[in-house]
Amino acid sequence: MSGPSAVLDRLDGLLAAQGLLRRGVVLFDDGDAAPAFADGRRAAAVVLVGVTGQAMWPVFSAWREAAPDRGGSDPLDRWSEVVLDDIAAQFRALALYPSRAPYQPFQSWAMRAEGLKASPLGVLIHPVLGLWHSYRGALAFAEWDDGRADEGDGRLAGPHPCDACSEQPCLSACPASAVSLDRFDVTGCRSYLASDLGQASCMTGGCRARDACPVGVAYRYPQAQVSFHLQALRLPSS
Repeated sequence: MSGPSAVLDRLDGLLAAQGLLRRGVVLFDDGDAAPAFADGRRAAAVVLVGVTGQAMWPVFSAWREAAPDRGGSDPLDRWSEVVLDDIAAQFRALALYPSRAPYQPFQSWAMRAEGLKASPLGVLIHPVLGLWHSYRGALAFAEWDDGRADEGDGRLAGPHPCDACSEQPCLSACPASAVSLDRFDVTGCRSYLASDLGQASCMTGGCRARDACPVGVAYRYPQAQVSFHLQALRLPSS
């Protein structure tokens, strides 16, 4: 296997062509609960792959328009699997996904790789991107030569954005009162989105709480992408 810098350079190019980005590297010690390959080997490292801002949406949209039915009920998950399974095969890596078993601790990995913390919405907040980012998967490598310096290469210095936010507008912006410092009421949010009021407000204009966050405004998803995610979140109308 080539050294980590060569692997990461090649990987970055393949991900960029799909509108995706490497979001950091997590290296495992002997005592860590590392992902396992089919032959029983434990991963030496995982490279987190994600979305930042708007770059992914045109690529995914074109894939979906070419064959609207091939994504099934979860087209973004399916697209992610098609893209990352192919890339993983090129590196003899193992592709892992937040929505596919065996489920992995993606949030813990992200906190370790990038130093992020949770926002009141339950989404990890980035000091530059704000809430406009996500993790689509990870690539596990059985070997990682002399790569400990790469761990946390995306680690971010500075205070947690929510700690430095005195007004905290996200807490009062949600019309369903689903956002608080203690928890994000997923059921209340989904029920509201399925209501007539939710259709007229959030489903049309976007999540009010997410939009109220002053961090990363320039990276806000395009409206079609915002609506897509809210449609996936909402409960069916009764």
